[in-house]
Amino acid sequence: MRVELLSVGTELLLGEIVDTNAAYLAEKLSELGINVYYKQTVGDNVERLAAALRIALSRADVVLATGGLGPTEDDITAATVADLMGVPLVEDEGAADRIRSIARQRGLRLLDRLLKQARVPQGAVVVPNPVGTAPGFILTRDGKTVITLPGVPAEMRAMAEQTVLPYLAELAGREDTAVIVSRVLRLAGIGESQAEADIRDLIDSQTNPTIAPLAKTYEVCLRITARAPDRAAAQALIAPIEAEIRRRLGEHVYGADDESLERLIGDRLRSAGHTLAAAESCTGGLIGHRLTNVPGSSAYLLASLVTYSNQAKTRFLGVPEATLREYGAVSEQTARAMAEGVRQACGADYGLSVTGIAGPTGGTPEKPIGLTYVGVADAGGSQVEEHRLRGDRQSIKERAAQAALYLLYRRLRERAGVA
Repeated sequence: MRVELLSVGTELLLGEIVDTNAAYLAEKLSELGINVYYKQTVGDNVERLAAALRIALSRADVVLATGGLGPTEDDITAATVADLMGVPLVEDEGAADRIRSIARQRGLRLLDRLLKQARVPQGAVVVPNPVGTAPGFILTRDGKTVITLPGVPAEMRAMAEQTVLPYLAELAGREDTAVIVSRVLRLAGIGESQAEADIRDLIDSQTNPTIAPLAKTYEVCLRITARAPDRAAAQALIAPIEAEIRRRLGEHVYGADDESLERLIGDRLRSAGHTLAAAESCTGGLIGHRLTNVPGSSAYLLASLVTYSNQAKTRFLGVPEATLREYGAVSEQTARAMAEGVRQACGADYGLSVTGIAGPTGGTPEKPIGLTYVGVADAGGSQVEEHRLRGDRQSIKERAAQAALYLLYRRLRERAGVA
């Protein structure tokens, strides 16, 4: 069975909203072993939406559309689908009753445009919306099916999980459908080109599983994807490929799937009963932000100080003024003093630091934009690394935070005796 995704909304074409719905649905359909060969995005225009639907129906068994089901005039999905499929719009009593109930509970005036959401193509099966007012629907005509869901991600996901995905799984016939399973290896301290070169022969000879490098702003990922009759069989295909990649890339493979550096760091600190304090300059709090994204991080993170100015570095971290005068704020010596200083000031087992030139101004021939130093200190001493990072200001900040966290991660592994 082939499904085509259709995202409706002019805001998507203007770049005002990132289309997370399509990514979510593609992932879920892949888990069901359902093929998605095409994805379209179209604005709130009847003619263009109808044309996109015609194209999708010509090459897919099911068109899964998100967006355009609200109460405003530019919410045109239901009417366009009905017209294309040759059926009128009718009011669904259950959906209308739910909208009236929600309007009463929220003290809303029941305008005609609210009840507009209850109008669905005649003969369609309504997809209930447990968290919003606009229902979706499933309409099948002449062997082709159109499924519509609201564009609000929370509503779309709830309706997909409760109704649409089970419907599609049954429609596909799970007993005759292969599953597609992916394993994403997360890398640090290595660029995409070098990682790809190290496993080039594996990529060139791939069949099933397949290997795809995925470059993100501050890290490289390798996605291994296998197709098999069931999940266990797919994982068995992935396992030897993953083992070989790990053997070749070594410590650069720090985790897989949702194993972020900050989560792995937190696990190690927590299990050892150790604490951490961070001192940030050019990253402006990104390290603290990432560390505190992990639930329970208060068990080990004592503080994250944004010491942006030289005065703050001296006052709060004890960085000697002589060090700043002689070597500058962006230097190995300052990064070391920051890591040692924040550790001592906060009474932490580990101190982490970062200082750099994020640009777009402030660089010199001796210290160009992107020059960054990251440091870590513990009872056994301190360590500093120099990095020459590329990109715009935001990219450099994100890459600097990643470099600092990766240095800390390796230090924690060394202290735990992990090769």
